[in-house]
Amino acid sequence: MHLLSPLLLLLEYVAFSDSQDWKFEHPTTLYAWEGTCIWIPCSYTIPGNGKVLDNLTVYQNYKWDDKTKDFSGTVLYEKKKVGTPHDQGRVQFLGDDKSNCTLHIHPVNAQDNGQLGLRVTSKNDRWMEKIVLNISKMAPPPRINLPSEIRELQEVTLTCQLDFACLGYQIKLQWSLEGTQHNLSSVTSTSLTTKTVFTQSQLTFQPEWTNHGKKLTCQLRNDNADGPLSQETVQLDVKHSPKEVTMVIQNPTPIREGDDVTLFCNYTSSNPSVTRYEWRTQGSWKEIMPGALVIQKVPWNASPFSCAACNRWCSWASSVNLHVQYAPKGVKVLLISPGSEIYSGHPVLLRCNFSSSYPTDVLFFWKKNGIFLKEGRDLSFDSISPEDAGNYNCLVNNSIGQSTSEAWKLQVLYAPRRLRVSISPKDSVMEGKKAVLMCESDANPPISRYTWFDWNNQNLHHDDQTLRLDPVKVQDSGAYWCQGANRLGMGQSPPRILTVYYSPETISKQVALGMGLFLAILLLPLLGVKLQRSWKRIQSQQGLQENSSAQSFFVRNRKVRRAPLSEGPHSLGCYNPVMEDSISYATLRFPLAETDTPRIGEAGTSEVQRTPLNRDNTVTYSVVQKRQVGDYENVTPDVPEDEGIHYSELVHLGIGERPLSQEGVEYVTLKH
Repeated sequence: MHLLSPLLLLLEYVAFSDSQDWKFEHPTTLYAWEGTCIWIPCSYTIPGNGKVLDNLTVYQNYKWDDKTKDFSGTVLYEKKKVGTPHDQGRVQFLGDDKSNCTLHIHPVNAQDNGQLGLRVTSKNDRWMEKIVLNISKMAPPPRINLPSEIRELQEVTLTCQLDFACLGYQIKLQWSLEGTQHNLSSVTSTSLTTKTVFTQSQLTFQPEWTNHGKKLTCQLRNDNADGPLSQETVQLDVKHSPKEVTMVIQNPTPIREGDDVTLFCNYTSSNPSVTRYEWRTQGSWKEIMPGALVIQKVPWNASPFSCAACNRWCSWASSVNLHVQYAPKGVKVLLISPGSEIYSGHPVLLRCNFSSSYPTDVLFFWKKNGIFLKEGRDLSFDSISPEDAGNYNCLVNNSIGQSTSEAWKLQVLYAPRRLRVSISPKDSVMEGKKAVLMCESDANPPISRYTWFDWNNQNLHHDDQTLRLDPVKVQDSGAYWCQGANRLGMGQSPPRILTVYYSPETISKQVALGMGLFLAILLLPLLGVKLQRSWKRIQSQQGLQENSSAQSFFVRNRKVRRAPLSEGPHSLGCYNPVMEDSISYATLRFPLAETDTPRIGEAGTSEVQRTPLNRDNTVTYSVVQKRQVGDYENVTPDVPEDEGIHYSELVHLGIGERPLSQEGVEYVTLKH
């Protein structure tokens, strides 16, 4: 554009100072390039009413001539009488003499660049209107107008505009976007007004985040040209959330239960830049740096992890499963059959089960009471026995480790068996001590009822597991056996013999008794003679008759006090008060008339009934110390007797009542 100098403006003012102002409307500057055309929309208003345009001269790069007092320059067009068609080469006046001053120049040259002056006159009124032409050798690039912000997936309209339009030269504006193979559709419009002259193309589309940073080009084309005449390129700034957010596991695989795992949150594009990260995780973790996370001691059942990269918006990554490898979990023993109680002799099936394992390839093993049994998932028994009872564990093994189930107690129900009688402290016990008999058994459920028997298969009516004999007697010797029963059946033990031997005291008594019996047998003839003599003497002195028992007796004074010491229900004793300091007693025990009544032992254990003793007549020997004469009032010794020990024999000849003694006389039966 060539601007008028201040001097020229001043000259124009002076030249037209005598005229009123004309009013022109047209674009201030018009653009074109060599070989094209210029369409100059123009309108004017002549001052005064009813006036018309008389002359029109178009100057190129005009100037004021002081000599001629007029404008001079290259005349492109001159018309003396407006309204008459007049064609002078490249310039065509398309206006009229009243208001329209539109011009068309075709073709234009680079030399046309500069000022174009329209010298108009109407009678005495004159006016010079300046129009600026911007003519270039090459076509100028169009301008791309972008909105203040472009966001992904939000519709936006872009404008490509070229300040050129000419009806004699057709152009088009074409859009292209980097990364696309086809041209974008747009709407082209042209403006030829006194205010604006341009050609415009509007592109409306929904940009994607992938368009961010891509080049958008608007090309100026003409049908006669092979390529674009000019073009404008801009780089799209598409605002979008972080894209292609992914979580990356840094650890080498496989990850095992309890390992520390490092995760990275990555993304491919973000506009504006990422400012923070968010995490979806569990357990103990810490962010060691933006976008990097460490999970400490990852659990075997860790849920999937995820992260988000955030700018103005947050974008979440797809969840990542760590695929933590671990030993089998939830291992336990299942009873498949039977459904409830297990009875001896029945088939049984056990199965080893587990809830989860990774990797899933596993092996199964069985242990009983800690001892390896077999490999395999199922453990079957065709006919289970009590010996199969115990604590069973199943083991499940994979490449990571081995897991063991809790002990499963296998209980086999069966009737009592293997009953036996045990004797404590031992099988041979001394009389007077304690003997404990225990009925030992093997049964499930345990024995609920016991029964005891002796060597005669006699029920002892004792239902406890333990039979106590306290104190034990010689008569308790013999064989014992027991029975035991539960809800499934009954079992019986073999007999067990209990031997009770005499105590040293009893042996001493038996030895003394045997020796006495032996001596009695030796002295029996002599004693018989003496007994006969004594018998006759007592009968003659007392005049008493004894009953058929034929027992001897002697009379003792009534006045002397008797204080017999009773040792038992069948004992008799003699007491001489004169010999207070040396009293001798003779204890006589007679067999019972009937069988002894059983006595109850300790701790509820009953003693076995004793076998009745022999009811034959027996002879008991007593040792009697001879006393002074006069001990007995009706006895006078005929012959002097030796001092020392005498033996007397007491014979029990039968059972029956004794005759009542006379008043004041006590009888003691003796034989000398």
